[in-house]
Amino acid sequence: MQHKISSLGIRLEYLHRDCKPPIVHRDIKSANIILSENFESKLADFGLSRTFPTECGTYVSTVVAGTPGYLDPEVHVTDRYRLNEKRDIYSFAVVLLQIITRQPVIRKKENENSHITQWVTNVLAKDDIKNIIDPSLEGDFDIISAKMAVELAVTFASQTSAKRPTMNEVVTELKECLAMELARKRMVVVLISLSIQMIYNDGEFVY
Repeated sequence: MQHKISSLGIRLEYLHRDCKPPIVHRDIKSANIILSENFESKLADFGLSRTFPTECGTYVSTVVAGTPGYLDPEVHVTDRYRLNEKRDIYSFAVVLLQIITRQPVIRKKENENSHITQWVTNVLAKDDIKNIIDPSLEGDFDIISAKMAVELAVTFASQTSAKRPTMNEVVTELKECLAMELARKRMVVVLISLSIQMIYNDGEFVY
């Protein structure tokens, strides 16, 4: 799960930092993410993408583009908003939460609809991390790295763009989460190997 997230972040980091001029995708959503045969995440549909100048890093746009639910909330509170990479950061955060929780962007419950960011924030406030993570994992995840990933995603989805990190910072943080999860899995493999060794050697370790 986290490997898929990290590879998607690297793709976005390339658009924002390594492309000349930088590119803002403007329509990041789960439907525009394709998995390769090696389960690497790739971005699709660049129809709404725009470049932005490197001198000031932004330009003013009067046209709102994107998909409801993934759109930066700031576009709804101003007639003229500045287009920069922070728009993609919010959309990425929403996708990130979808991957982590396996929930739709808009959660429908009886007569009440709630955005995934709102739902996760509310559950996280109760420190109920296990009810946030994709249930199909059946608890097979490191609780510390999972909580860190959720908290990071909530930060990335800040209602204020100025409080969101750059994609470079996002990737760095996600790699730390991935490293923790990989370390846990390696430890599990070691423990299983030791257990098997004990069984085949009458309960004694063989060095």
